[in-house]
Amino acid sequence: MMESTPEETRISASSYRIDPLLFAAVCALVGFGLVMVYSASAFYAQRSFGAADYFLRRDFAYATLGLCAMAVAARTDFERYRRWAYPLLGLTVLLLLGVLLVGARINGAKRWFHIGSLSFQPAELAKLSLMIYLARSLAKKAEKVKSFTVGFLPHMAIAGLMMVLLLKQPDLGTAVILGMATLVLLFVAGAKVSYLVLAFLGAAPIVYQAIVGTPWRFKRMLAYLDPWHYRYDVGYQITESLISIGSGGLTGQGLGDGKQKLFFLPEAHTDYILAIVGEELGFVGLTAVALCFTLLIWRGIRAALRARNAFGCYLGFGIVAVIALQALVNLGVVLGSLPTKGLPLPFVSNGGSTLVVDLLAAGILLNISRGAPEAATTQRIVGLGWWSRLWARSNRRRWRRTTGERVQLEIGE
Repeated sequence: MMESTPEETRISASSYRIDPLLFAAVCALVGFGLVMVYSASAFYAQRSFGAADYFLRRDFAYATLGLCAMAVAARTDFERYRRWAYPLLGLTVLLLLGVLLVGARINGAKRWFHIGSLSFQPAELAKLSLMIYLARSLAKKAEKVKSFTVGFLPHMAIAGLMMVLLLKQPDLGTAVILGMATLVLLFVAGAKVSYLVLAFLGAAPIVYQAIVGTPWRFKRMLAYLDPWHYRYDVGYQITESLISIGSGGLTGQGLGDGKQKLFFLPEAHTDYILAIVGEELGFVGLTAVALCFTLLIWRGIRAALRARNAFGCYLGFGIVAVIALQALVNLGVVLGSLPTKGLPLPFVSNGGSTLVVDLLAAGILLNISRGAPEAATTQRIVGLGWWSRLWARSNRRRWRRTTGERVQLEIGE
């Protein structure tokens, strides 16, 4: 993909700082999440486990583990993940198969491995491993990405396999996130739009059947269309969420003073934690969270565009796509703009494996943000789609400023 001569001078990635704004956005979301998890879960934890800080202690432990993983990943050259792509992908598929066989069934779904008091959800690892695989494969194939049989079909087949295994759990929400993130990454890589439209149209009947063919999903769709008609049935969560947000007004009722968490709103500290934010901190609190995610997404895209090679660029885009899509879906569900789905809010909701894997992904993104462009007299970028122009413009001035050399970028069509 990138042609370089053996005598090129390379600048070590460790000699560049991570993006401080990206780092600040992640830490702010994690810290805010710890506060809100305690606020949303204290009464439930006291009644169920005899300790108001039960979920806070667990979330703090997972956050500590995740922050350690983020620190290590931020200092580990992202190029190392290139050679781990296929082993990690194979391990993830085995875990997704294993959870169907021996996983714990909770609320009718088999999504977790339980080891003592610890639990692990392979679906979270699937998001990261798929993005690493796609980044490696797309970077390697370069101009062949526009080919249906080489650049499009194999990637959709791998993503489709993971989606099928997730649907068997069942976990429609994560399956949709994986499918959408894959399409986003293929679009960034330069795949033909007609192929992407074909994939979307092909998936639509499957998603439709997954909803209509499953009674409880169909009821959720009806509740989405008219939640107040199903106020005390399948529409209970969304109506309670709307009541929670509506009662918060502009500035909220005060941190810790919300009423919906007093056994009215189910999953208040997990999937619906934004409803408690809206109730206790109001529109101001929701806006602050949205701005943090906006900052994270902006700096993440910036890091991807300034990555030193195509693999880093694709990997950065993939991580940002997964985080952004999951945050948007969670916000849409809480506000009643999307049908109810069990997707946590990244970095904020209570959840062990979710928080650890999200922070690990954030650490990889931080390492990509170091940039550390290769100092070369000539670099050639061939057939990488529309993003190559953005990538070239973003890096040309920076490379010259960093290396003191004139860098010429030739963009192949």
